[in-house]
Parts: sequence; C-alpha cells; structure tokens
Amino acid sequence: MEKLGKYELMREIGRGATSTVYLANDPFGRRDVAIKVAAPGILKDPKKGRLYTHLFLNEAALIGKLSHPHIVQTYDAVVDDHFCYIVMEYVAGGTLEQACNPEKLLPIERVVEIVFKCTRALDFAFRAGITHRDIKPANILLAGNDPAQGEIKISDFGAAIIGSPERTLVLGIGSPAYMSPQQVKDQPLDHRTDIYSLGVVMYQLLTGHLPFEARNSYDLIYQIINLEPRKPSALREGIPAALDSVVARAMNKKLDGRYPTWSEFAQDLARAFRGRRLNAPAEQMADLDKFDTLRSFAFFADFSDVEIWEVVRFSEWTRVPPDTLIIEDGQDGDCFYFLAEGELKVLKNGLVLELLAVGECFGEMAVIGKATTVRGADVVSLSAARLVKVTGRALQSSSETCRMHFYQAFLGVLSARLASANVRLISF
Repeated sequence: MEKLGKYELMREIGRGATSTVYLANDPFGRRDVAIKVAAPGILKDPKKGRLYTHLFLNEAALIGKLSHPHIVQTYDAVVDDHFCYIVMEYVAGGTLEQACNPEKLLPIERVVEIVFKCTRALDFAFRAGITHRDIKPANILLAGNDPAQGEIKISDFGAAIIGSPERTLVLGIGSPAYMSPQQVKDQPLDHRTDIYSLGVVMYQLLTGHLPFEARNSYDLIYQIINLEPRKPSALREGIPAALDSVVARAMNKKLDGRYPTWSEFAQDLARAFRGRRLNAPAEQMADLDKFDTLRSFAFFADFSDVEIWEVVRFSEWTRVPPDTLIIEDGQDGDCFYFLAEGELKVLKNGLVLELLAVGECFGEMAVIGKATTVRGADVVSLSAARLVKVTGRALQSSSETCRMHFYQAFLGVLSARLASANVRLISF
C-alpha cells in the first residue's frame, strides 16, 4: 500500500485539473481521511502557481478553527514550494450536484433543511472571520448515500477570505454561475457574497436549473449584474410563495436588499415551513424544526449552535395523547424530558403540584442526582404533547462543553424552583 507521510493511501476518489483526492487511512487517529494532493508541477505554473499555493495555504490555515457538525474538518497539511497536500474528514456520500438534476429533485422540505444547515454553518464560519467565497453544490457533501436524508457538510475553504475583506479575480477564484454581482465586478466582499451564492444553490436544488444560464461567461456575468431570474415556483409546482421570497432576498443584486445576516436568512427559512409541519409525527420532524424548537427554549440560551445540533442528534422526539402517564412516582428513571408542545401536570399523591409549559424540562433529578434515580412525582399530559427525551447515557456521551452547559442550565432550573418554593412557603 502506497504511503503519503504517515497516511496509507487506499484509492483515488476524485480528480480535478489542479489536484487529486485519495481515500486514506490515518493509523494514528484510527480513521479514514480524504487527502487532497496538488497535481505535479501545478505549483510551479508561471501564471497560476502562486494562486494554487495560496488556496492550499488557506485550507491549511483552517486546521482546528472550524469545528462544526456541518463543516468538513481539516486535520493536517503540508504546504511548500514543491509539494502540497491537505488531510480532511472523509465524507462518503458524494456532493449535492446529484440533487440538481431536474429528474432527481429532493422534496422541498429537504431542500429547506439543507439550506438551513448551511446558513448555520456559514454563520459559524463568519463569526470566526471566514467568508467561503465558493459556495456551490459541488462543495456541499453528503454524509450518506441517500441525498434525501442524513447530514451535509460544507467543504473546500481554499478560496476563503480569512480576516478582512479583499478583492478577488473573477477568473481566479470561484464559480461564475454562483457568484454574486459584487464578486463578478471584483468589488470588496464580505459574508453577503456567500448569502447570494447559497441563494443560487437553493434555487437550483428547488428547480433543477440555475437562475442564469448562458453560452459563455461574459453573457452569464451580464445576466447576473442586470437581469432578474424567474421565480422558482414558475419552474416547479408546490413551491410556496414564502420560499420564492426567501430566494429573491438572498439573491438580491443590491447589498442593502439582501439578507444582512445569516440569522435572518435562517429565521425566514424556519418560518416558511413551520406551519406546514405542525401535525407531522414528532419522530419525523426535520432537523431544521428540531434545531429551531430547541433554540427557542430559555434552557438552551447559552448553548452554541454546534451544541444545539449535538442535542438534535442524540435526543428522541415523540408525541403522546392526553392523559398519558409520562413519569411515574416511585419508579426508577434514567432520562429527562423537555416539553416542546402541549401542557403537562405534576402530581404527588393525586394532588397537582404544578403545571409545565412549553420549553420546561422535567425528570432531570433522576439523571443528575447521585443518591437516587427514583422518580419523586407523577407527570401526566393534560393535552396532546410533544416531548424531547434525553437519556443519561446520551448526556454522558456528549461533548464536554455540551454537558457543561446542561449542568449549568440545570442549576438555573433548580434555583428557580427553590425560589418558587420559598414564595409558596411564605404565603402560607
């Protein structure tokens, strides 16, 4: 087996004009990785050698800086004048290009979920001072073999702006079909160029067509600067007007008409479909809805987006009808819950102690209490309810920062309950 440094090359998995990507094994990390190797001689190209070296250096500079569930991780790099390679997380499912075929379009809800995840990942990058500058379906990877489900990861930050905005060459960096008007005009760029490009990706995923199609780059650039595309709903039935509006704002040619922040883009995506899925089974909720629901709870106010996504992955979501006994007094427990929808009552010996509203947690003492895991009261649904369940094992297996934020939030909940109990005692 051929080796590259400490890595054992297994097979070639991709090839382009400037580099080849190999599937390799990291014997020390005990994991498969993807290694992008610069094509022989490309770094010595008299015209573009410096540009390609810059792209590799950009990716190398991101080692350890972008730890997010929807961004491909960069593990290692070697970059010099004669030899360059980047070691990255291996993502097995291919790219989103396969979902841009008009005959193989994804369900509209899945498109919204994918774009929502991209907005959160790119917001994370933006907060780290990074603008991607080359957002397109080929740079959005699928973790599984089925594009209709599973996680996505944004890749290829070689063209990224790291730090202050800068100017860029149209023919040097980026893919013209996905470029913003500011990028094709070689103007200073910030995160809003990525917002435009993600709007183009959303348009293509929804319709199977690019918003602007031309015979050559010059005609394409003219259209990007001067023309308005057809609404996505004109190309595909079932696209709601709200999504037409989201795409139009993301792709607004003027910066002051475009989404100013990733958060506003994400919020409009969440609003566009929230009402259409209220009656979906809880276990079939899209990750977008789960993320948005948890983010709205005061309990998770201090959790980062990365930690919220972590909770989305290890939590269990269910619906229960009215009068369902969820927790039984005196029984052992190994999990706790959040109420995502409906109303619950807490009883002791048949007497109602309190009512629980949306966003509140309950049952946590069985997980965080050292002395006992026995439940101290009954919890019964007053109405149809949606529950978020977290097991003690899942909590213990979570990341250290996620677990720390859970315990900090539990302290806040316990403090509030003690204060409420003191008020009730004083009133007697």
